[in-house]
Amino acid sequence: MKKHYDTLEIGHISLDYNIDYLDHQIIEVGGAVIYSSAAAYAGGYKVGVVTKVAPQDKDRLECFVIDKEDVFYIPSKESTSIRNKYHTADKERRTCTCIGQGDSFTIEDIPDVDCDVYHFAGLIYGDFDGDLMIELSKKGKVAVDVQALLRHANRATGEMFFEDWADKKRVLPYIDYLKTDTAEAEILTGQTDRFISAKMLHEWGAKEVVITNSAEVLAYDGKEMYTCPIKARNLSGRSGRGDTTFAAYITQRQSSSMSDALLWATATVSAKMEAPGPYKGTKADIEEYIKAFYPDKPKKIQV
Repeated sequence: MKKHYDTLEIGHISLDYNIDYLDHQIIEVGGAVIYSSAAAYAGGYKVGVVTKVAPQDKDRLECFVIDKEDVFYIPSKESTSIRNKYHTADKERRTCTCIGQGDSFTIEDIPDVDCDVYHFAGLIYGDFDGDLMIELSKKGKVAVDVQALLRHANRATGEMFFEDWADKKRVLPYIDYLKTDTAEAEILTGQTDRFISAKMLHEWGAKEVVITNSAEVLAYDGKEMYTCPIKARNLSGRSGRGDTTFAAYITQRQSSSMSDALLWATATVSAKMEAPGPYKGTKADIEEYIKAFYPDKPKKIQV
Protein backbone atom coordinates (compact mmCIF):
# COMPACT_ATOMS: atom_id res chain seq x y z
CA MET A 1 0.00 0.00 0.00
CA LYS A 2 1.25 3.46 -0.87
CA LYS A 3 1.98 5.95 1.87
CA HIS A 4 -0.83 8.44 2.32
CA TYR A 5 -0.22 12.10 3.05
CA ASP A 6 -2.76 14.79 3.77
CA THR A 7 -0.26 17.22 2.26
CA LEU A 8 3.07 16.86 0.48
CA GLU A 9 5.24 19.99 0.81
CA ILE A 10 7.60 20.70 -2.10
CA GLY A 11 10.39 23.24 -1.66
CA HIS A 12 13.89 24.13 -0.53
CA ILE A 13 15.28 24.52 2.95
CA SER A 14 17.08 27.84 3.31
CA LEU A 15 19.83 29.08 5.58
CA ASP A 16 18.49 32.55 6.39
CA TYR A 17 20.40 35.59 7.60
CA ASN A 18 17.67 37.71 9.21
CA ILE A 19 18.70 41.25 10.16
CA ASP A 20 16.20 43.50 11.93
CA TYR A 21 15.83 47.27 11.58
CA LEU A 22 18.29 47.76 14.44
CA ASP A 23 20.88 45.61 12.58
CA HIS A 24 20.60 42.66 14.97
CA GLN A 25 21.29 39.47 13.01
CA ILE A 26 19.94 35.97 13.57
CA ILE A 27 21.14 33.08 11.41
CA GLU A 28 18.61 30.28 11.24
CA VAL A 29 17.48 27.43 9.05
CA GLY A 30 14.17 28.31 7.46
CA GLY A 31 12.31 28.09 4.20
CA ALA A 32 8.65 27.62 3.46
CA VAL A 33 8.82 23.82 3.78
CA ILE A 34 10.15 24.08 7.35
CA TYR A 35 7.35 26.37 8.55
CA SER A 36 4.60 24.82 6.42
CA SER A 37 5.26 21.23 7.40
CA ALA A 38 5.40 22.17 11.09
CA ALA A 39 2.06 23.99 10.94
CA ALA A 40 0.32 21.15 9.14
CA TYR A 41 1.83 18.57 11.49
CA ALA A 42 0.68 20.55 14.54
CA GLY A 43 -2.90 20.20 13.32
CA GLY A 44 -2.61 16.44 13.50
CA TYR A 45 -2.16 15.83 9.79
CA LYS A 46 0.10 13.38 7.97
CA VAL A 47 2.74 15.49 6.26
CA GLY A 48 5.46 14.64 3.75
CA VAL A 49 8.23 16.88 2.42
CA VAL A 50 10.17 16.78 -0.84
CA THR A 51 13.29 18.93 -0.52
CA LYS A 52 16.73 19.45 -2.06
CA VAL A 53 19.94 20.51 -0.39
CA ALA A 54 23.64 20.04 -1.12
CA PRO A 55 25.09 16.91 0.56
CA GLN A 56 27.39 18.98 2.79
CA ASP A 57 24.32 20.78 4.17
CA LYS A 58 22.25 17.68 5.01
CA ASP A 59 22.25 18.67 8.67
CA ARG A 60 19.52 21.18 7.75
CA LEU A 61 17.12 18.23 7.54
CA GLU A 62 17.27 17.99 11.34
CA CYS A 63 15.16 21.16 11.54
CA PHE A 64 11.98 19.40 10.41
CA VAL A 65 9.54 18.56 13.19
CA ILE A 66 7.87 15.81 11.13
CA ASP A 67 9.05 12.19 11.19
CA LYS A 68 12.35 11.63 9.35
CA GLU A 69 10.83 8.86 7.24
CA ASP A 70 8.44 11.42 5.74
CA VAL A 71 11.23 13.67 4.42
CA PHE A 72 12.14 12.80 0.82
CA TYR A 73 15.66 14.21 0.38
CA ILE A 74 17.20 14.80 -3.05
CA PRO A 75 20.84 15.94 -3.38
CA SER A 76 21.35 19.33 -5.03
CA LYS A 77 24.44 20.92 -6.55
CA GLU A 78 23.83 23.99 -4.38
CA SER A 79 21.75 24.86 -1.31
CA THR A 80 19.37 27.78 -1.01
CA SER A 81 20.39 30.65 1.26
CA ILE A 82 18.82 34.10 1.62
CA ARG A 83 19.73 37.32 3.45
CA ASN A 84 16.69 39.27 4.72
CA LYS A 85 17.26 42.85 5.86
CA TYR A 86 14.12 44.23 7.57
CA HIS A 87 13.68 48.00 7.50
CA THR A 88 10.84 48.48 9.98
CA ALA A 89 9.90 47.19 13.42
CA ASP A 90 6.81 45.42 12.07
CA LYS A 91 9.00 43.56 9.54
CA GLU A 92 6.68 44.40 6.65
CA ARG A 93 9.45 45.93 4.50
CA ARG A 94 12.62 44.02 3.70
CA THR A 95 15.43 43.73 1.16
CA CYS A 96 16.31 40.17 0.16
CA THR A 97 19.56 38.89 -1.34
CA CYS A 98 19.98 35.41 -2.77
CA ILE A 99 23.22 33.81 -1.59
CA GLY A 100 22.48 30.45 -3.23
CA GLN A 101 19.63 28.55 -4.91
CA GLY A 102 19.02 24.81 -5.00
CA ASP A 103 18.19 22.79 -8.10
CA SER A 104 14.71 22.99 -9.63
CA PHE A 105 12.10 20.34 -8.82
CA THR A 106 10.84 18.09 -11.61
CA ILE A 107 8.14 15.44 -11.90
CA GLU A 108 10.82 12.77 -11.42
CA ASP A 109 11.48 14.15 -7.93
CA ILE A 110 7.93 13.53 -6.69
CA PRO A 111 7.57 10.24 -4.78
CA ASP A 112 4.91 7.71 -5.75
CA VAL A 113 2.59 8.31 -2.80
CA ASP A 114 -1.11 8.88 -2.25
CA CYS A 115 -1.58 12.58 -1.52
CA ASP A 116 -4.60 14.82 -0.97
CA VAL A 117 -2.87 18.18 -1.50
CA TYR A 118 0.42 18.95 -3.25
CA HIS A 119 1.70 22.14 -1.64
CA PHE A 120 4.22 24.15 -3.66
CA ALA A 121 6.18 25.93 -0.94
CA GLY A 122 8.99 27.54 -2.90
CA LEU A 123 11.23 30.52 -2.29
CA ILE A 124 12.67 31.79 -5.59
CA TYR A 125 11.58 31.79 -9.22
CA GLY A 126 12.93 28.64 -10.84
CA ASP A 127 12.27 26.33 -7.89
CA PHE A 128 9.54 24.76 -10.05
CA ASP A 129 7.37 25.65 -13.02
CA GLY A 130 3.72 25.67 -14.03
CA ASP A 131 4.00 22.40 -15.93
CA LEU A 132 4.79 20.53 -12.69
CA MET A 133 1.71 22.05 -11.05
CA ILE A 134 -0.46 21.03 -13.97
CA GLU A 135 0.95 17.49 -13.91
CA LEU A 136 0.33 17.05 -10.18
CA SER A 137 -3.20 18.43 -10.48
CA LYS A 138 -3.99 15.09 -12.16
CA LYS A 139 -3.06 13.29 -8.93
CA GLY A 140 -4.55 15.52 -6.22
CA LYS A 141 -5.37 19.07 -5.26
CA VAL A 142 -2.73 21.74 -5.84
CA ALA A 143 -1.86 24.53 -3.39
CA VAL A 144 0.56 27.26 -4.46
CA ASP A 145 2.27 30.05 -2.54
CA VAL A 146 2.91 32.55 -5.32
CA GLN A 147 6.13 33.88 -3.74
CA ALA A 148 8.35 31.53 -5.74
CA LEU A 149 6.66 32.57 -8.98
CA LEU A 150 7.18 36.30 -8.46
CA ARG A 151 10.47 36.57 -6.56
CA HIS A 152 13.48 36.46 -8.87
CA ALA A 153 17.21 36.54 -8.16
CA ASN A 154 19.83 38.30 -10.24
CA ARG A 155 22.37 35.55 -10.93
CA ALA A 156 25.30 37.97 -10.97
CA THR A 157 24.56 40.08 -7.88
CA GLY A 158 22.10 38.02 -5.85
CA GLU A 159 19.73 41.00 -5.75
CA MET A 160 16.15 39.79 -5.45
CA PHE A 161 13.24 41.50 -7.14
CA PHE A 162 9.58 40.88 -7.91
CA GLU A 163 7.89 40.75 -11.27
CA ASP A 164 4.58 39.42 -12.56
CA TRP A 165 4.09 35.71 -13.28
CA ALA A 166 3.91 35.48 -17.07
CA ASP A 167 2.31 32.03 -16.99
CA LYS A 168 -0.42 32.87 -14.48
CA LYS A 169 -3.51 32.70 -16.69
CA ARG A 170 -2.47 29.34 -18.14
CA VAL A 171 -1.75 27.73 -14.77
CA LEU A 172 -4.24 29.32 -12.34
CA PRO A 173 -7.17 27.10 -13.49
CA TYR A 174 -5.24 24.07 -12.17
CA ILE A 175 -4.71 25.58 -8.70
CA ASP A 176 -7.16 24.71 -5.92
CA TYR A 177 -5.61 27.01 -3.29
CA LEU A 178 -3.58 30.12 -4.10
CA LYS A 179 -1.80 32.17 -1.44
CA THR A 180 -0.40 35.69 -1.80
CA ASP A 181 0.30 38.62 0.48
CA THR A 182 -1.12 42.04 -0.33
CA ALA A 183 2.00 43.21 -2.18
CA GLU A 184 2.13 40.04 -4.29
CA ALA A 185 -1.58 40.33 -5.07
CA GLU A 186 -0.97 43.85 -6.38
CA ILE A 187 1.85 42.61 -8.62
CA LEU A 188 -0.40 39.89 -10.05
CA THR A 189 -3.51 42.02 -10.58
CA GLY A 190 -2.40 45.65 -10.61
CA GLN A 191 -4.96 46.37 -7.88
CA THR A 192 -4.21 47.88 -4.48
CA ASP A 193 -7.54 46.67 -3.07
CA ARG A 194 -7.02 43.08 -1.89
CA PHE A 195 -10.75 42.33 -2.13
CA ILE A 196 -10.67 43.18 -5.83
CA SER A 197 -7.45 41.19 -6.25
CA ALA A 198 -9.03 38.11 -4.67
CA LYS A 199 -11.95 38.31 -7.07
CA MET A 200 -9.69 38.73 -10.09
CA LEU A 201 -7.46 35.80 -9.16
CA HIS A 202 -10.54 33.62 -8.74
CA GLU A 203 -11.93 34.79 -12.09
CA TRP A 204 -8.63 33.81 -13.71
CA GLY A 205 -9.03 30.27 -12.41
CA ALA A 206 -7.81 29.82 -8.81
CA LYS A 207 -10.58 28.00 -6.94
CA GLU A 208 -9.79 29.52 -3.53
CA VAL A 209 -7.62 32.56 -2.81
CA VAL A 210 -5.91 33.33 0.50
CA ILE A 211 -4.36 36.79 0.97
CA THR A 212 -2.33 37.70 4.07
CA ASN A 213 -1.16 40.95 5.59
CA SER A 214 0.12 42.03 9.00
CA ALA A 215 -3.38 42.54 10.42
CA GLU A 216 -5.55 39.75 9.02
CA VAL A 217 -6.04 36.93 6.55
CA LEU A 218 -8.63 36.89 3.76
CA ALA A 219 -10.17 33.83 2.07
CA TYR A 220 -12.41 33.79 -1.02
CA ASP A 221 -13.92 30.97 -3.06
CA GLY A 222 -15.98 32.88 -5.62
CA LYS A 223 -19.12 32.72 -3.51
CA GLU A 224 -18.13 33.83 -0.02
CA MET A 225 -15.36 36.00 1.39
CA TYR A 226 -14.12 36.09 5.00
CA THR A 227 -11.44 37.90 6.95
CA CYS A 228 -9.98 36.95 10.32
CA PRO A 229 -7.53 39.00 12.44
CA ILE A 230 -4.04 37.96 13.45
CA LYS A 231 -3.77 38.32 17.24
CA ALA A 232 -0.11 37.57 17.94
CA ARG A 233 1.02 39.34 21.10
CA ASN A 234 4.56 39.88 19.77
CA LEU A 235 6.48 39.48 16.48
CA SER A 236 9.50 37.50 17.64
CA GLY A 237 8.46 34.66 15.32
CA ARG A 238 7.49 36.80 12.31
CA SER A 239 9.53 34.70 9.84
CA GLY A 240 7.31 32.05 8.26
CA ARG A 241 4.04 33.91 8.81
CA GLY A 242 2.55 33.24 5.39
CA ASP A 243 3.86 29.67 5.20
CA THR A 244 2.32 28.77 8.55
CA THR A 245 -0.99 30.39 7.67
CA PHE A 246 -1.35 28.68 4.31
CA ALA A 247 -0.36 25.18 5.47
CA ALA A 248 -2.75 25.35 8.41
CA TYR A 249 -5.52 26.57 6.12
CA ILE A 250 -5.21 23.99 3.35
CA THR A 251 -4.98 21.00 5.68
CA GLN A 252 -7.89 22.09 7.87
CA ARG A 253 -9.89 22.99 4.77
CA GLN A 254 -10.10 19.33 3.74
CA SER A 255 -12.56 18.65 6.57
CA SER A 256 -13.85 22.11 7.52
CA SER A 257 -15.72 25.05 6.02
CA MET A 258 -13.73 27.94 4.58
CA SER A 259 -14.64 30.08 7.59
CA ASP A 260 -13.55 27.44 10.12
CA ALA A 261 -10.31 26.72 8.21
CA LEU A 262 -9.54 30.45 8.18
CA LEU A 263 -10.08 30.68 11.94
CA TRP A 264 -7.79 27.69 12.48
CA ALA A 265 -5.10 29.20 10.27
CA THR A 266 -5.10 32.63 11.90
CA ALA A 267 -5.00 31.13 15.40
CA THR A 268 -2.12 28.85 14.39
CA VAL A 269 -0.06 31.66 12.89
CA SER A 270 -0.81 33.99 15.79
CA ALA A 271 0.53 31.40 18.24
CA LYS A 272 3.53 30.68 16.01
CA MET A 273 4.49 34.36 15.70
CA GLU A 274 4.95 34.62 19.45
CA ALA A 275 8.12 32.48 19.35
CA PRO A 276 10.96 32.18 16.79
CA GLY A 277 11.20 29.15 14.54
CA PRO A 278 8.60 26.73 13.19
CA TYR A 279 5.47 26.13 15.25
CA LYS A 280 5.98 23.34 17.78
CA GLY A 281 2.58 23.34 19.48
CA THR A 282 -0.14 20.72 19.22
CA LYS A 283 -3.70 20.56 17.98
CA ALA A 284 -4.85 21.01 21.59
CA ASP A 285 -2.69 24.12 21.92
CA ILE A 286 -4.32 25.66 18.85
CA GLU A 287 -7.78 24.83 20.17
CA GLU A 288 -6.90 26.54 23.46
CA TYR A 289 -5.59 29.60 21.62
CA ILE A 290 -8.90 29.88 19.77
CA LYS A 291 -10.83 29.66 23.05
CA ALA A 292 -8.63 32.32 24.65
CA PHE A 293 -8.35 34.88 21.85
CA TYR A 294 -11.04 34.24 19.24
CA PRO A 295 -14.49 34.71 20.77
CA ASP A 296 -15.84 35.76 17.37
CA LYS A 297 -16.01 33.87 14.10
CA PRO A 298 -14.31 35.26 10.97
CA LYS A 299 -16.04 38.29 9.48
CA LYS A 300 -18.08 37.69 6.37
CA ILE A 301 -17.48 40.29 3.67
CA GLN A 302 -20.22 41.29 1.26
CA VAL A 303 -19.17 40.35 -2.28
